Amino acid sequence: MVAGTHGKTTTSALAAWTLARAGLKPGFFIGGIPLNFDSGWNPGDGDYVVLEGDEYDSAFFDKGPKFLHYRPHHVILTSVEFDHADIYRDLGQLKDAFRRLVELIPPDGCLFACNDYAAVSEVVGTVRGRLIFYGSEAEWTATNIEMVEGKSRFTPCYRGRSDGVVELGLIGRHNVQNALAVYALGRELGIDRQSLGEGLATFAGIKRRQEIKGTVRGVLVIDDFAHHPTAVKETISAVRAAYAGRRLWAIFEPRSNTSRRSLFEREFAHTLALADRIIVAGLHQPEKIPESERLSVERVVDTINALGKRRAVAIERAEDIASYVGQNAVPNDIIIVMSNGGFDGVQEKILRALA
Repeated sequence: MVAGTHGKTTTSALAAWTLARAGLKPGFFIGGIPLNFDSGWNPGDGDYVVLEGDEYDSAFFDKGPKFLHYRPHHVILTSVEFDHADIYRDLGQLKDAFRRLVELIPPDGCLFACNDYAAVSEVVGTVRGRLIFYGSEAEWTATNIEMVEGKSRFTPCYRGRSDGVVELGLIGRHNVQNALAVYALGRELGIDRQSLGEGLATFAGIKRRQEIKGTVRGVLVIDDFAHHPTAVKETISAVRAAYAGRRLWAIFEPRSNTSRRSLFEREFAHTLALADRIIVAGLHQPEKIPESERLSVERVVDTINALGKRRAVAIERAEDIASYVGQNAVPNDIIIVMSNGGFDGVQEKILRALA
């Protein structure tokens, strides 16, 4: 099972595809549509099932996280940061939920945990199985990381020892870490390096995760699910590194229960400011958030513009956003649209406006 605040959908899909390429015929149940498969689930014919373990509540009558209803043998824990402000009162309560997940792992199971997040290290202490850390300073690390035009290359190392060179059909250091976790899991399961490498290299991605929607007039439009400041930062940084020298637009819709609140107002401003041009849309269904708790789009935009040149604007509606981009984008620009919802089809509207 794959769990964590960030990256669990990508990591789950990557694990399912890698096991499939290795001939293990896994079942899988994933909260997204992997482009290598035609759906987010399959019962499989082999001995393994890959589950995406969500920390969100299970049902209106069960406010406990979904992942507590599973019985995982191995778990990849990608990250732990505060999110889902409508379910958890604070980071402490969220960490308690992940501790309960860790306690489900049997003595003969493994926990692959990314210790780049302090809160991850704080919740793994009760694991009864084998604990394997991966990250910047861990048992499994990724070195010699390179990113070029939509792909990454890195060297997975176990306790400082190289295990070959891997190519990944995704960009971003966060996705390299996700791939590193899958690689470590695969080696634990006895999959050879060549098979793992083939799986990672041929992974096509997931709908709405750095998904390329099209290029019109030399302008590339990318759709992404990012809705937490950390995810926004990693997405912008990934595209910046992979497409060096191109002007980068960040278009963000505060839509999730957490992003519509003022909790991360400053963090959103500073992460969005990593782009060259920024558009912040109006809050989705603002009436569902108490007025005193709402994120102020105007303050986010003002904070960004106070950091340097006026690069950010607030535009309420998707139609107006598309029109603005169509009038102001130039060839070689890259447009990243970030929202955890439909965003009123703004991606297609931008492509039509550009055309």
